[in-house]
Amino acid sequence: MSDDTQGYAVPATSAVPSEDAGSPLRVTVLGGTGFLGRPICRALADQGHAVVAVARQPKDLGPGVAVRALDLAAADVDEITDVLRELDPDVVINAAGGMWGLTDAQMLAVNVTLVERLIEAAGRLPRRVRVVQLGSVHEYGLVPVDTSMPEDLPAAPVMPYGEFKLRCTTAVAEADRRGLVDGVTLRVGNVIGAGQPGHSLLGVVVGKLRDAERAGERARLELAPLGSRRDFVGLSDVVAAVLLATTRPQVAGHVINIGRGVAASARDMVQLLIDVSGVPTDLVEAERTGPAETTWQRLDVGLAAELLGWSPSDDLHTEMKQLWEHAGAEVPA
Repeated sequence: MSDDTQGYAVPATSAVPSEDAGSPLRVTVLGGTGFLGRPICRALADQGHAVVAVARQPKDLGPGVAVRALDLAAADVDEITDVLRELDPDVVINAAGGMWGLTDAQMLAVNVTLVERLIEAAGRLPRRVRVVQLGSVHEYGLVPVDTSMPEDLPAAPVMPYGEFKLRCTTAVAEADRRGLVDGVTLRVGNVIGAGQPGHSLLGVVVGKLRDAERAGERARLELAPLGSRRDFVGLSDVVAAVLLATTRPQVAGHVINIGRGVAASARDMVQLLIDVSGVPTDLVEAERTGPAETTWQRLDVGLAAELLGWSPSDDLHTEMKQLWEHAGAEVPA
């Protein structure tokens, strides 16, 4: 046994059918009740796949989606292995992780540690499974204004979250090379859609707008500088890309950018949300006193078109409307 595979039984065959097979898959979605996981589960179920969402707190995701309770941040390799052996998935989608409201230690646990344990657990299975890892545009770090970020751009993250997500991407690529998993990472831009995390910029804004609407008052938003331009992408577009990545055989071993290929200012996104809400609002930005963490993001999405047959929507109005309406449907705390 080579050093690369020591301690693992390398599966000889892959469980993933060809994209034209048309047969339902058994799909396990880690973090399946979260912002990204929930709509991914629903879309998979609507396509006829057998879906199990794995999450710390079980929630009803509707018909066709079973939910398995497991604290992924705390689960050891044996626990994850037992769950995967029981569920026997063709595909594992890792939609767990996150950055909003988490300490560095918590981010490390829910991102890097989880992925490392998932790979080790998957390597113990009798057949190789497709692992779709959701990565982040923040893995790239800083680039000059007016330039795009292709997948072969050397990654140089400038924040802990980006560093942790890059470690996940590297681990999945190495596991694919070693034959432990059939792995692909989708390097995703800044996602906008229903269920936006409350600690995110748009999550904070939508909460304040809804508060003002309920009180019948004019909203006042006092925010940090909003001039940074980033690649914002709609939640429904991300879900569509994930579904394609579950079956396309040619994506194994790749890192694929998923964004709009457009650098839009955070100010434009906040203003779009204000416009969609219809709430009278005073927007006040603080003066910038230091360099931005990153001032420019624009993903090159050509490889996604080539390998997935995927392309993003032209605008984000529909996604922003769904963000606003979903916030209105929630019960206030």
